[in-house]
Amino acid sequence: MNNRQARHFAIACTAIAAVVFGALTIDSHRQFPELTNADAITPAVVNGQDVWHANNCINCHTLFGEGAYYAPDLTKIAEQRGEPYLKAYMRDPSQFYDEQRHRRLMPKQDLSEQDISDLIAFLDWVSKVDNQGWPPRPIYVTGGLTRGGGAPAGREDEYEARPVTERSDPVARGESLFHTVTPACNACHSTQPGADMAGPSLAGLAARAQRIIESPDYTGDATDVRGYIRESILEPSAHLIPGPMYSADGVSFMPNSYDEDLSAEQIEQLAAYLETFR
Repeated sequence: MNNRQARHFAIACTAIAAVVFGALTIDSHRQFPELTNADAITPAVVNGQDVWHANNCINCHTLFGEGAYYAPDLTKIAEQRGEPYLKAYMRDPSQFYDEQRHRRLMPKQDLSEQDISDLIAFLDWVSKVDNQGWPPRPIYVTGGLTRGGGAPAGREDEYEARPVTERSDPVARGESLFHTVTPACNACHSTQPGADMAGPSLAGLAARAQRIIESPDYTGDATDVRGYIRESILEPSAHLIPGPMYSADGVSFMPNSYDEDLSAEQIEQLAAYLETFR
């Protein structure tokens, strides 16, 4: 190839690359409204974004992987925690964290109820943006390592790679559901003793459940451990665990939609797995 041919080849390649880049850019902008759920950008969402910026939330938190890493990534926090929990948390974060134990404490911003509602609306909109799995990193919440609905980091293929006989076992299927149901159980519950997160640790759950149903303070209808676990999944407010970080105004922060998201068989499988925590 002589110099003239090389020059023509470089110009042609540059032109082709420019055309491809331009086409991809146009196609990306064509998809942005749908990917970003633009139709759901209400005045409350816009004001919530202003609240986010006015209070410098990004100085500690991240959205879509952008921001500081001192505090949890909040990209999917609205899906993981839910509005009741977030409202109670923003009103008084000190009820949820202990500075000596967790070595950090979110400052109380003294937000108005309207600003809190709008900020949650903004975070809810953020959680529904199709970020196509980016950033591919775990989310740290109170010492818990989750993937916002997936299996534990580094074990993504483990459950489907199991033998059919193991995957058909109720306890094994329940363990899989624990990590993959939405919202993921492990986004709020640890299985390690004393490691309370948004929800209490599930270590020793079976023994604790037995003590609860035998207690005169029990307000649910279960008569055995499996029934209590099933009730806690389907009717989380039937019996409230003491502590301002778990409920407010007589309503549990745990999502009450699992009866719609899971089949009766899946509920039994999840309960079977949780019953193994003795």
